[in-house]
Amino acid sequence: MENQFHTELAPVELSTLMRLGIAGAHLVGSAQSSVIGIVIDSREVTPGVMFAAITGHNGHGMQYLQEALERGAVAILTDPVGLEMFEKELAMNLDVPVVVIPDPRAWIGEIANAIYGGAAEKLRLLGVTGTNGKTTTATMIEAALINADRDVAFVGTTGIRIGTQVLDSSRTTPEATTLHSLFAHMLNVHVSDVVMEVSSHGLSEHRVGGMHFEVVGFTNLSQDHLDYHRTMEAYFEAKRQLFRPEHASRGVVCIDSTWGERLATEATIPVSTVSATGKKADWVIDLTSDARSKISGPLGEQAELQLLLPGEFNRANALLAYAMLRSIDVPSPAIVSGLNTVQVAGRLEQVQGSNGAAGIEGFVDYAHTPDAVERVLTAVRELTAGRVIVVLGAGGDRDATKRPLMGQMAARLADHLVVTDDNPRSEDPALIRAAVLAGANTASKKQGASVLEVGDRSLAITTAVKLASAGDVVVILGKGHEQGQDVAGVVTPFDDRVVLGAALLEINAGAL
Repeated sequence: MENQFHTELAPVELSTLMRLGIAGAHLVGSAQSSVIGIVIDSREVTPGVMFAAITGHNGHGMQYLQEALERGAVAILTDPVGLEMFEKELAMNLDVPVVVIPDPRAWIGEIANAIYGGAAEKLRLLGVTGTNGKTTTATMIEAALINADRDVAFVGTTGIRIGTQVLDSSRTTPEATTLHSLFAHMLNVHVSDVVMEVSSHGLSEHRVGGMHFEVVGFTNLSQDHLDYHRTMEAYFEAKRQLFRPEHASRGVVCIDSTWGERLATEATIPVSTVSATGKKADWVIDLTSDARSKISGPLGEQAELQLLLPGEFNRANALLAYAMLRSIDVPSPAIVSGLNTVQVAGRLEQVQGSNGAAGIEGFVDYAHTPDAVERVLTAVRELTAGRVIVVLGAGGDRDATKRPLMGQMAARLADHLVVTDDNPRSEDPALIRAAVLAGANTASKKQGASVLEVGDRSLAITTAVKLASAGDVVVILGKGHEQGQDVAGVVTPFDDRVVLGAALLEINAGAL
């Protein structure tokens, strides 16, 4: 993705980077050398760019120096360890300038911003963070801004959208080098506002360095990513970074969780609060007698929504989006009209083929934490008087401690639960299923939900549909919008929506 847009930018001399005030920075080589971009991945180097050879999850970037040089890198950014590797092992005789910084990752956003002409400073940035709801909230903000006649770009889990251009993204929050390159392209095509999902990994790894958000929002915090952060306190601290003056001007915090209540008091920027559960907050939302959502806010402001997305958690997402937009003076009518149109790929997405002759509804959702499973299945219960049949797995190479909790929550709220594979990645799928089943069986013994194990995900979905009758709902959790399944490093095309839709069409035709 990096540097793929070929936006015309003036070359930037390395001397400019040395004037950014980075403590301990020094240059080996010519300060008059110029670069036209910066990338971290050596495979994405193009002629004229700087290669950032820094420490990563799988080693040091200097290991890939030769490839970067062969692809046309004209300068290197690295740390003292990288410089030692450069001088002693790889390129003693190469005449390539090297910028050395004690902690280059902490500064790479500032450096990228300088190289890409300060594009981030010329865009209005809006950021959303939290465990669950980032994608939905950010998509709602995007829709409302478009409705307010703004030229909008979106960066998040479901991809990158720049006008009519849609790009895949492997990360919720891309690397800072990618983001600043994107910002330059966005300016070139006259984007005015950028809505971003900001992940805890992105904050911990300085991926939002060199940019400043006009407003940021917090959805909630629940157990996830403890394989990376280790503790909930560290996970919270990563999120809290976004609510500091160096990152944002103002914030909006949902206080329906204790973590949100805490963030509202600990943020060091001005914040307003929202609640969908009746807590005392600046902005609140309630259901009316005709199932509309009524927003009440400061100075007696009121608005009424008729959302397409069901559930209390989606009302909370909509309220957060509304309050963030009002904080930057987007007109209320434009926000309401935008929010009322929003449907989000893989987020309680009703699948084609639902409610046909067999009278069965099918939904797909990205829920992959205990809290998200609870929120989604509680919302589904609002939609049906029938039974709820759930298909659930858990991802490999991720927080293992949440697996039994996910199984327990699904079994507690479902009538039938089919435990299957998600993205096992490098782990043994059977061991992942066993962990989910351990939690599920604990709950099912107490409440009577039936629990099945079907490893093959396609067969599990078909099995769930066969268990359903007229008036029932089948919910496939975990992968949402994803279009592949990662098993042992091999990604095979797989889309829950396609598989569930096919099964529903078959049962409607009497073929199942």
